[in-house]
Amino acid sequence: MISGYATSDGTSNFSKRQSNVAKNHFKSFAGLSLSSIGIGTYLGNPDDATDKLVVEAIKWSVKSGINVIDTAINYRSQKAERSVGKAVSELVEAKEVRRDELFISSKNGYITNDGDVNEEFWINIQNTLVKTGVINSGDISSGYHCMTIPYLQDQLNRSLKNLGLDCIDLMYIHNAAEGQLQDISKEKFMKNLKDVFEFYEKQRKENVIRYYGMATWECFRVPKEHPQYLSLYDIVKISKQVGGEDNGFKFIQLPYNMYLDQALTLKSQEIDTAQHSILEAAIKLGMGVFASVPLMQAKLLAPNILPEFGGLTKPSHRAIQFVRSTPGIIAPLVGQKSQVHVQENLDITSTPVLSDSEFSELIKKLSS
Repeated sequence: MISGYATSDGTSNFSKRQSNVAKNHFKSFAGLSLSSIGIGTYLGNPDDATDKLVVEAIKWSVKSGINVIDTAINYRSQKAERSVGKAVSELVEAKEVRRDELFISSKNGYITNDGDVNEEFWINIQNTLVKTGVINSGDISSGYHCMTIPYLQDQLNRSLKNLGLDCIDLMYIHNAAEGQLQDISKEKFMKNLKDVFEFYEKQRKENVIRYYGMATWECFRVPKEHPQYLSLYDIVKISKQVGGEDNGFKFIQLPYNMYLDQALTLKSQEIDTAQHSILEAAIKLGMGVFASVPLMQAKLLAPNILPEFGGLTKPSHRAIQFVRSTPGIIAPLVGQKSQVHVQENLDITSTPVLSDSEFSELIKKLSS
């Protein structure tokens, strides 16, 4: 078990050691120096061959100047977390990096089996969660989601074990609105979310997690009339009720790329009677945003899909540069496994992130 968590000094030291990246490759948020690209671990089969690819991709990424690592307990049926744990353990053991230099996030909420146990999905759930009393009848939504406190506690314990850590820097409740709102009212959902935040605040006090957040798909980038719409302002208000001004609700995650651009363009978040995009709202409310699917699961890598800009010739570089340069985004989370793809994607780290004014000019160019 590796102890510790990302710190201001640790992440700053990591950033200062990186000689092959642009000066503004690292962004400052919550006192931490975080790389403007993170590595994601979503896709892949739950097998040993994929484990090896993920472990090597993480190690190569960290050695190339990436200190943001994102995973979830349900990714590859817990094997993604275990791959992250193995990679981090090997890096720390080899003194390639210190634990306090890495920002590691995971997610819980979805029902998941164990990819290392040879049992059919629901038999595994029955044996590990139902028979043990972790979940009861009616706890699982029609979206295969559960946000009861006993379940989240069980999943957090499993995540810590999978990752080999005594503290996780950021724990998200995973697609809560998307997984729950087809079954319960918005009022009931917000009450349950408050209970979840109270649970996470307790874990913060015990140094089991440092921060918590919401990893989402639709709820922050749909119109107000959409059934799954959530107001970030209202959720921040709940976090302050639970944990005061110094609460741990500091991050959200959502899909964002040059085509899934609602986070930038849709003004459906109200603050003080003014309408804002979710990215504008996040900036105003002091929230950090990580972007999922920056390459739209490789769909944006086809030739002539993305417009050329900034002299960037590779589609992956254009896609990543657009996302990481968007005001309000800390980093896109790039899923990558082969060393060739890791190297190609991370070559962009030597290119400076666009300034806000440069990004505005780019938007004008793309819109014309």
